[in-house]
Amino acid sequence: MTVVDYGCGPGRYTARFSKLVGATGKVYAVDIHEMAIEAVKRKIAERGWQNVAPVLASGYNSSVPDHVADVVCAIDMLFIVKNPTEFLGELKRIAKKDGMLIIDDGHQSRDVTKKSPLASGHWTIEQETRDHLKCKPS
Repeated sequence: MTVVDYGCGPGRYTARFSKLVGATGKVYAVDIHEMAIEAVKRKIAERGWQNVAPVLASGYNSSVPDHVADVVCAIDMLFIVKNPTEFLGELKRIAKKDGMLIIDDGHQSRDVTKKSPLASGHWTIEQETRDHLKCKPS
């Protein structure tokens, strides 16, 4: 399985994803902040993660390959995205055709969270839980 931790920050969730995908899986830890990527690189070295690739994104463009991700996670970061449609288009590009996107509310209401994927035309909401939205590519 391949997971993309988009907006990974210092790698808090990256650690969990690395353990979940195991030795045969892959985690792309993506962020726009150089300091976040440096923190992930330190964790890779300290913890010996063989399955994590840090990726410094430029705006809404990452170098993650097309249609590689089984799961893309945008945890506690959608509220800071200035152009959700462009951002969600990038997430769709990197997700497999049958992949999924997990979004949590973070610092915004559920109503606001739901508007972005629906308005983007890139994703449909397949499931809503107390903690997150599970979306599929449109």
